[in-house]
Amino acid sequence: MSTTTSKPTQSGTQNPCSAGLGSLPACGPFAVPFVASQGASPQRYSKSKALESGTLFPDLDLPFHLKVNAAQLADTKLNQLRALDFVIQELGLYLDTHPNDSEAFALFQNYVQLEKTARESYVEQSGPLTQTDAAQSSSYTWTNGPWPWQYREEEA
Repeated sequence: MSTTTSKPTQSGTQNPCSAGLGSLPACGPFAVPFVASQGASPQRYSKSKALESGTLFPDLDLPFHLKVNAAQLADTKLNQLRALDFVIQELGLYLDTHPNDSEAFALFQNYVQLEKTARESYVEQSGPLTQTDAAQSSSYTWTNGPWPWQYREEEA
Protein backbone atom coordinates (compact mmCIF):
# COMPACT_ATOMS: atom_id res chain seq x y z
CA MET A 1 0.00 0.00 0.00
CA SER A 2 1.46 3.34 -0.99
CA THR A 3 0.77 6.68 0.60
CA THR A 4 0.94 10.05 -1.04
CA THR A 5 2.29 13.03 0.85
CA SER A 6 0.72 16.39 0.32
CA LYS A 7 3.06 19.14 -0.91
CA PRO A 8 2.12 22.77 -1.50
CA THR A 9 2.11 23.85 -5.13
CA GLN A 10 3.09 27.26 -6.47
CA SER A 11 -0.57 28.33 -6.33
CA GLY A 12 -0.68 27.68 -2.57
CA THR A 13 -2.98 24.67 -2.78
CA GLN A 14 -1.96 21.14 -1.94
CA ASN A 15 -1.80 18.10 -4.12
CA PRO A 16 -4.53 15.57 -3.34
CA CYS A 17 -3.84 13.18 -0.47
CA SER A 18 -4.38 9.43 -0.53
CA ALA A 19 -7.95 8.28 -1.07
CA GLY A 20 -10.18 9.09 1.90
CA LEU A 21 -7.84 11.70 3.38
CA GLY A 22 -8.97 14.73 1.39
CA SER A 23 -6.97 17.90 0.90
CA LEU A 24 -6.96 21.44 2.21
CA PRO A 25 -5.72 24.69 0.77
CA ALA A 26 -2.51 25.93 2.39
CA CYS A 27 -4.48 28.34 4.60
CA GLY A 28 -7.50 26.09 5.18
CA PRO A 29 -9.28 25.95 8.54
CA PHE A 30 -8.08 23.40 11.08
CA ALA A 31 -11.62 22.44 12.06
CA VAL A 32 -15.16 23.46 11.33
CA PRO A 33 -17.15 23.54 14.59
CA PHE A 34 -20.78 22.56 14.83
CA VAL A 35 -23.06 23.77 17.61
CA ALA A 36 -26.43 22.11 18.00
CA SER A 37 -29.21 24.69 18.28
CA GLN A 38 -32.07 24.53 20.74
CA GLY A 39 -35.59 25.81 20.54
CA ALA A 40 -37.29 27.63 23.39
CA SER A 41 -38.33 25.65 26.49
CA PRO A 42 -36.26 22.52 25.81
CA GLN A 43 -36.58 19.39 27.93
CA ARG A 44 -34.21 19.18 30.91
CA TYR A 45 -32.55 16.44 32.92
CA SER A 46 -32.71 16.40 36.71
CA LYS A 47 -29.73 18.19 38.23
CA SER A 48 -28.01 14.91 39.17
CA LYS A 49 -28.53 13.41 35.70
CA ALA A 50 -27.26 16.67 34.15
CA LEU A 51 -24.04 16.49 36.17
CA GLU A 52 -23.56 12.82 35.19
CA SER A 53 -24.30 13.50 31.49
CA GLY A 54 -22.34 16.71 31.17
CA THR A 55 -25.38 18.65 29.95
CA LEU A 56 -28.71 19.79 31.35
CA PHE A 57 -30.43 19.30 28.01
CA PRO A 58 -31.19 15.82 26.58
CA ASP A 59 -31.16 17.30 23.05
CA LEU A 60 -27.48 18.19 23.55
CA ASP A 61 -26.55 14.82 25.08
CA LEU A 62 -24.93 13.59 21.91
CA PRO A 63 -23.25 10.18 21.90
CA PHE A 64 -19.53 10.09 21.35
CA HIS A 65 -17.55 7.27 19.81
CA LEU A 66 -16.38 4.82 22.49
CA LYS A 67 -18.12 6.81 25.26
CA VAL A 68 -18.19 5.03 28.59
CA ASN A 69 -21.05 5.99 30.87
CA ALA A 70 -19.90 7.05 34.32
CA ALA A 71 -21.28 5.34 37.37
CA GLN A 72 -24.08 7.17 39.11
CA LEU A 73 -22.77 9.80 41.50
CA ALA A 74 -23.25 9.22 45.22
CA ASP A 75 -26.05 11.31 46.74
CA THR A 76 -23.91 13.42 49.06
CA LYS A 77 -24.29 17.06 50.08
CA LEU A 78 -21.16 17.96 48.15
CA ASN A 79 -22.42 16.24 44.97
CA GLN A 80 -25.81 17.92 45.39
CA LEU A 81 -24.01 21.27 45.55
CA ARG A 82 -21.93 20.36 42.48
CA ALA A 83 -25.11 19.43 40.61
CA LEU A 84 -26.76 22.74 41.51
CA ASP A 85 -23.67 24.69 40.40
CA PHE A 86 -23.58 22.72 37.14
CA VAL A 87 -27.27 23.34 36.37
CA ILE A 88 -26.87 27.07 37.11
CA GLN A 89 -23.96 27.20 34.66
CA GLU A 90 -25.92 25.31 31.99
CA LEU A 91 -29.02 27.47 32.40
CA GLY A 92 -26.84 30.59 32.25
CA LEU A 93 -25.34 29.43 28.96
CA TYR A 94 -28.83 28.66 27.63
CA LEU A 95 -30.07 32.09 28.71
CA ASP A 96 -27.14 33.71 26.89
CA THR A 97 -28.78 32.56 23.65
CA HIS A 98 -32.42 32.59 24.81
CA PRO A 99 -32.67 35.68 27.06
CA ASN A 100 -36.45 35.98 26.64
CA ASP A 101 -37.26 32.46 27.91
CA SER A 102 -39.04 33.50 31.12
CA GLU A 103 -39.57 29.89 32.26
CA ALA A 104 -35.82 29.20 32.04
CA PHE A 105 -35.01 32.45 33.83
CA ALA A 106 -37.44 31.62 36.66
CA LEU A 107 -35.81 28.18 36.93
CA PHE A 108 -32.37 29.85 36.94
CA GLN A 109 -33.44 32.13 39.81
CA ASN A 110 -34.85 29.15 41.73
CA TYR A 111 -31.64 27.14 41.35
CA VAL A 112 -29.52 30.13 42.42
CA GLN A 113 -31.55 30.35 45.64
CA LEU A 114 -31.33 26.58 46.20
CA GLU A 115 -27.55 26.71 45.65
CA LYS A 116 -27.17 29.58 48.11
CA THR A 117 -29.08 27.66 50.79
CA ALA A 118 -27.23 24.39 50.07
CA ARG A 119 -23.83 26.14 50.14
CA GLU A 120 -24.61 27.84 53.46
CA SER A 121 -25.71 24.51 54.93
CA TYR A 122 -22.62 22.71 53.62
CA VAL A 123 -20.24 25.41 54.88
CA GLU A 124 -21.89 25.42 58.30
CA GLN A 125 -21.59 21.62 58.59
CA SER A 126 -18.31 20.91 56.79
CA GLY A 127 -16.34 24.13 56.55
CA PRO A 128 -15.58 26.60 53.78
CA LEU A 129 -15.49 25.62 50.11
CA THR A 130 -13.92 28.91 49.02
CA GLN A 131 -11.99 31.66 50.73
CA THR A 132 -15.06 33.89 50.72
CA ASP A 133 -16.98 31.19 52.61
CA ALA A 134 -14.44 31.61 55.43
CA ALA A 135 -15.84 35.12 56.05
CA GLN A 136 -18.98 33.56 57.57
CA SER A 137 -17.02 32.35 60.62
CA SER A 138 -15.92 34.31 63.67
CA SER A 139 -12.28 33.62 62.71
CA TYR A 140 -10.40 32.85 59.49
CA THR A 141 -11.13 29.15 58.90
CA TRP A 142 -9.97 28.74 55.28
CA THR A 143 -6.81 26.86 56.27
CA ASN A 144 -8.58 24.48 58.66
CA GLY A 145 -9.02 20.92 57.42
CA PRO A 146 -10.20 18.58 56.31
CA TRP A 147 -10.48 20.03 52.79
CA PRO A 148 -13.44 18.99 50.59
CA TRP A 149 -11.25 16.59 48.58
CA GLN A 150 -10.06 14.88 51.77
CA TYR A 151 -13.54 13.50 52.50
CA ARG A 152 -14.47 10.08 51.32
CA GLU A 153 -17.76 10.08 49.36
CA GLU A 154 -19.75 8.35 52.10
CA GLU A 155 -18.62 10.96 54.67
CA ALA A 156 -19.52 14.08 52.72
